[in-house]
Amino acid sequence: MRILVLHGPNLNLLGSRETAVYGSTTLAEIDATLMDRAQQAGAQIESFQSNHEGALVDRVQAARSEGCDFILINPAACTHTSVALRDAMAAVAIPFVEVHLSNVYRREAFRRQSYFSDLAEGVIVGLGPAGYRLALEFALEQFGQGPRA
Repeated sequence: MRILVLHGPNLNLLGSRETAVYGSTTLAEIDATLMDRAQQAGAQIESFQSNHEGALVDRVQAARSEGCDFILINPAACTHTSVALRDAMAAVAIPFVEVHLSNVYRREAFRRQSYFSDLAEGVIVGLGPAGYRLALEFALEQFGQGPRA
């Protein structure tokens, strides 16, 4: 199983950016945790972060030709603004889970609109870094590589 983890704009600042909202865990720590779990399950995982919408679109398009089976995506600010990234996700038709560290429904009204949620297999909000781990477990289970309840 091949999994792509996409992190949108400003997530490279995790651990130092608005820690009251996003916590103190760094992006490198989140990625390391996901890498360890994926390796335990025998899955291949790659992480990609960009502050540029076009780079995220390019990475999504490349995922299809690489045989990617599942995407975990935190579109960050692109959640509320990027029709281009949404169109890329729809075009490649790779199943995905949308993840948000903070509870977007307890924040500004504009954050409650997502261009991705209606395409996603599921959406995880407000659970901090645990949301990424839960999304990964879901992905692994879809391909028979995770624990069964």
